Amino acid sequence: MQAIKRALFYGFLNWLIPFVVSVIIFPLKKSDPIFFQSLITIVSVLVLVTLSVLYFRKVEGNLKEGVFLGIIFIVISLFFDFFFFIWGPIKMQPVTYIKEIGINYLNCPIFTIGIGYLLKVRSVKT
Repeated sequence: MQAIKRALFYGFLNWLIPFVVSVIIFPLKKSDPIFFQSLITIVSVLVLVTLSVLYFRKVEGNLKEGVFLGIIFIVISLFFDFFFFIWGPIKMQPVTYIKEIGINYLNCPIFTIGIGYLLKVRSVKT
């Protein structure tokens, strides 16, 4: 909550970068769907880790900050996905969307809460 604008911006990038990569490699979804999903997972985790590190370099790490950042990342991703995958041009069924895409966003708070907790514990010990 210390850097709301930065969290919102990083949340948008956390959604945008994997989305752009998925558009670029979309032909793989039909020819090799498992490889497509593996690549998107790797890109998503790489982006999540990078943006989380950048965010926590400028704020005091703690559990509350990790929860905040994770929620921001999920809310922004679900918001933009809604306009592309549910309501927008792709028109996926909500259950299909959750199974194929949405469930992966749980990585966001899992990771950011872990970083926030670790930074707080580390600062207490030193």
